Amino acid sequence: MNIIFFGTPEAALPSLEKLLYSEHKIQLIVTQPDRPAGRGQKLTPPPVKTFALKHGLSLIQPEKIRHDKAALELIHNLSPDIIVVVAYGQILPPEIIYFPPYGAINVHFSLLPKYRGACPVAWAILNGEEKTGVTIFQLNERMDEGDILTQKEVPIQPEENAGELERRLASIGAELLMETLSKIDQISPIPQNHFLATYAPKIDKIMGKIDWLWPARKIDCLVRAFNPSPGTFTFFRKEMIKITRGIPLAETSSRLNPGEIVKISPEGLDVCCGDGLLYRIQRLKRENRQEMRAYDASLGLRIKPGDGFGEDKFRKD
Repeated sequence: MNIIFFGTPEAALPSLEKLLYSEHKIQLIVTQPDRPAGRGQKLTPPPVKTFALKHGLSLIQPEKIRHDKAALELIHNLSPDIIVVVAYGQILPPEIIYFPPYGAINVHFSLLPKYRGACPVAWAILNGEEKTGVTIFQLNERMDEGDILTQKEVPIQPEENAGELERRLASIGAELLMETLSKIDQISPIPQNHFLATYAPKIDKIMGKIDWLWPARKIDCLVRAFNPSPGTFTFFRKEMIKITRGIPLAETSSRLNPGEIVKISPEGLDVCCGDGLLYRIQRLKRENRQEMRAYDASLGLRIKPGDGFGEDKFRKD
């Protein structure tokens, strides 16, 4: 089939690569414009653009696809058989969704109708789900509400963070996309049950602040869900500390002060949580420094058992 591909981040690359080396033809790639990134705010191309340039694929980067007449005209003139969307980041207008013979399909990283929206992987971990998956569905004019073509359920591993899970789902989604395209004429779309819908809106940086009154399991879900972005944080002596990896422990503590560091070892820093259980910080990142083992950081910070994490004031990087 002749395909126009819409996608932007690294999670879109496995599907794009599968299409590139298949019997299908990629006529055009549509991705987001270059954006400032990093501490220097240097203009940076999205991963899909870098891939397209490397492989000599035609590419456009409309600022707003819904209002870009030249982009819409180009897409219509190419007359694709189908449009494939993987984490593009903009809502497609009806004149794109409906005009190809097979319409437009989306690879979404959840088991729809659960977790409609921009951050399905993070919210699944944040809510303590034991499973998630990939759904390929027909786009319509409403967000993630189109009829389902195929689905694959995937277990969430106990220590898996959002970045790791998304990479796994992206690979699984690419395989499922190829299976779906191969049998698309035989698939009977299934309408979603909108009464079962849940949502996964964008995540704000401030949501990453740890409250040590929470249970250890909830803190663990937060750390995993917000890794790699936007990150979770706490404070030690007014310095913001980003926690990048840890595990909840089955051990209880006789200490009654949530946030108190009760043990320091090469395995990490064991911190008392609101339910009396311990959370072990294994890796962290201090302000303006590289990520490191929590134990190594404790030496530089001169942390001792009985010290505590926690600070009411939120400070930006």
